[in-house]
Amino acid sequence: MRSIYIVDDDDDIRASLHTLLSVYKNTIIRGFPSGDAFLAELDELTPGPLLLDMNMPGTSGMEVIEAIDGRPDLLPIILTGWGDVPRAVLAMKAGAVDFLEKPCDPKQLLDTVETAFSLLEKTTLVAARADTAVKKLERLSGRERDVLEGLMVGKSNKIIGHELGISPRTVEVYRANMMEKLEVPSLPDAMRIAFFGGLLAD
Repeated sequence: MRSIYIVDDDDDIRASLHTLLSVYKNTIIRGFPSGDAFLAELDELTPGPLLLDMNMPGTSGMEVIEAIDGRPDLLPIILTGWGDVPRAVLAMKAGAVDFLEKPCDPKQLLDTVETAFSLLEKTTLVAARADTAVKKLERLSGRERDVLEGLMVGKSNKIIGHELGISPRTVEVYRANMMEKLEVPSLPDAMRIAFFGGLLAD
């Protein structure tokens, strides 16, 4: 079940957008009359595009974007009047997917929402891949991790063994154990897991 959020203080605009977005099946469409009302339920919201008015009483659209900075699974699409375009551009720099001038062209709006859904899907896949990689790396012993780190920078078994104070044969044993725990057939596959798991950033 997908979600789309509409944050706009104009009741008619929220109703119009809700009707337009109803073309999406298996999708929950929720409207909020203000940025404050939206942020009040932030912790309960599932991932989805966010159609966001820039000018609202209370918390502004830009302030909402700043408040959801830690939620990459909520993608703002700015709804703006002609005079607000410079601020909309600033909002895009702050993380908005796009900005649409009111009144929105229906096709352009639906295309932009589709773009947001595609970005969310990619983000979800990357996050899932990273989570899997981290869990696999946690299986490694300290020595197995040391061997992996050595292999990642191109060191031979002999050099790794010398630096760790163990024999090249023991390095091979640790390497085999490391590959088994990571469930990979080759060193490039192991390095891929190390990358997604953040080991290369250590």
